[in-house]
Amino acid sequence: MDLTFRYAQRADVPLILQFIRELADYEKMLEEVVATEELLTEWIFEQKKAEVLFAMVEGKEIGFALFFHNFSTFLGKSGIYLEDLYVKQEFRGQGFGKRILKELASIALERKCGRLEWWCLDWNQPSIDFYLSIGAEPMRDWTVYRLTGKTLESLALK
Repeated sequence: MDLTFRYAQRADVPLILQFIRELADYEKMLEEVVATEELLTEWIFEQKKAEVLFAMVEGKEIGFALFFHNFSTFLGKSGIYLEDLYVKQEFRGQGFGKRILKELASIALERKCGRLEWWCLDWNQPSIDFYLSIGAEPMRDWTVYRLTGKTLESLALK
């Protein structure tokens, strides 16, 4: 099957949210999705804080990647952080995930970025095996920390 790509447009917001929910369900985190079409419209299309790339087969969206730029002080240049990569279940195992990552790597090089990075859940062995197979390196010496909700508000208001 021939795979093509296109960037999301404002009219795609319902589809973006659908893919986010499907990914969250796969990751057993559906109850954590609080994103709405209005929030996605604001942050992706009005504030331009992220981009969405759709993977398409025969004109139908079969997966997506949501990404944004970050910055490496050590490299002195920006990188691409891949927040979400998702391929519909019926299209998995056909090389589409690898093709999406290849496209993102091309975008990173075209934009002169220094790296492409993402997180992966520790239990997601199929994805871990896939990432290792393409040469991705796990960052074993790093731990992710996060502030959200009331904890974030509390720190900001101290």
